[in-house]
Amino acid sequence: MAMMPKKEQKSGFPAGESPWQVREVTEPNLYRDTFPYEELPRACFDNQSVPMDLPENIWLTDTTFRDGQQARAPYTVDQVLALYDLMHKLDGDTGLIRQSEFFLYSQKDREAVRKCQERGYKFPEVTGWIRAVKSDFRLVKEMALNETGILTSCSDYHLFLKLRKSRAAALAMYLDTVKACLDAGIQPRCHFEDVTRADLYGFVLPLASELVKLGQKYDVKVKMRMCDTMGVGLPWAQAALPRSVPKIIHALRHELGLGAETLEFHGHNDLHKVVANSLSAWLYGCAVCNCSLLGIGERTGNAPLEALVVEQGQLTAQSAKIDYSIITEIAEYFTKELGQAIPANYPLVGRDFNVTRAGIHADGLLKNEEIYNIFNTKKLLNRPVKVVITDKSGVAGIKHWIEQRYQVEPLKKSDQRLTSIYDLIKLEYEQGRTTGISDEEMAGWVDEKFGQLPAKK
Repeated sequence: MAMMPKKEQKSGFPAGESPWQVREVTEPNLYRDTFPYEELPRACFDNQSVPMDLPENIWLTDTTFRDGQQARAPYTVDQVLALYDLMHKLDGDTGLIRQSEFFLYSQKDREAVRKCQERGYKFPEVTGWIRAVKSDFRLVKEMALNETGILTSCSDYHLFLKLRKSRAAALAMYLDTVKACLDAGIQPRCHFEDVTRADLYGFVLPLASELVKLGQKYDVKVKMRMCDTMGVGLPWAQAALPRSVPKIIHALRHELGLGAETLEFHGHNDLHKVVANSLSAWLYGCAVCNCSLLGIGERTGNAPLEALVVEQGQLTAQSAKIDYSIITEIAEYFTKELGQAIPANYPLVGRDFNVTRAGIHADGLLKNEEIYNIFNTKKLLNRPVKVVITDKSGVAGIKHWIEQRYQVEPLKKSDQRLTSIYDLIKLEYEQGRTTGISDEEMAGWVDEKFGQLPAKK
């Protein structure tokens, strides 16, 4: 059913009508002092700060099947369904991973949407993504989606150099598209593309203001996603606009009066700040952060979903319903089923995330696991602490390796069997070896020195 305009309009602004008007310019403002292009972008500070304002509730949305599919071979329908199921299991019906957005343009995209819808899960809710083209709403309606993202680029780089439109013309086009969305009975989510290179007061706030007023006519809160499209956002409140994520979120919340739940942040990792910027968005008043599994997304990718799940648990009361061990299952699915290479040192899911090679670290693990492990990775992620054996592992590392895998009484580091294995390892490296000792090699030496030990279950 279409959302009918209301006769009476409620004012969403403290002083009545919004004071924000588009500042038309004849030449695009490309912020050359900040983005000289022939040099690295500049991190500028204006000595002005804004206060933190963490919302009472914060959550995630997923873009694995939209932005994530712009960075790899498209997922098959079965792969989409398997990953969607894993996200649902991770969420545990908590609403932490509240939505997942999908392309709708190909037959395969639409089949994947239908398969996920047939699961009947409350979370993640399936949503769409379309261009700012009214005819695209036909796809959203055909798929019976309640919500869709709409591309609403907002920097002069996009308005002048890509769309070839003035600010006023672009705003009018966006409002016309969002009105069509509301007329179709669909919840609009406007994606403010390239917001960290945009004129906040000259275009971003005026656009947001007009979206608020349009939504009030339909008694709908238009959602707005702030997109750090080029990954140039800065997480510091003292940084200057247009790059300061805290200042962007603060202005939308406190100068425009938007609710935290209507704001979303979507980051990219071009300058290694995507997790920091997402956390900053949360901390300064945005309730929702958008992310993708393993951070796979266009160019350098988005905020890794598994990272933000763990960060949310640190900022709020950790829910017992969230199954963090599914993070490990997701990583295993990517490597075994999709052939996705995950760097060994990748946080949380990499092979070496909680692995030590240093003998002094192994010795600490033997005394108390907490010395060299940041949390109980066995309990939360189903990732027990491991030791990889090299010439730097020492007898302590060998002792830990054996006691972790076999049912054996605690060994003494002076045990001749341990020292003889260590001598074999040292000889390997003296002869020019550069790689770690494999588990198979270690098992062979243990059998030789200890006999057949029973494996731990």
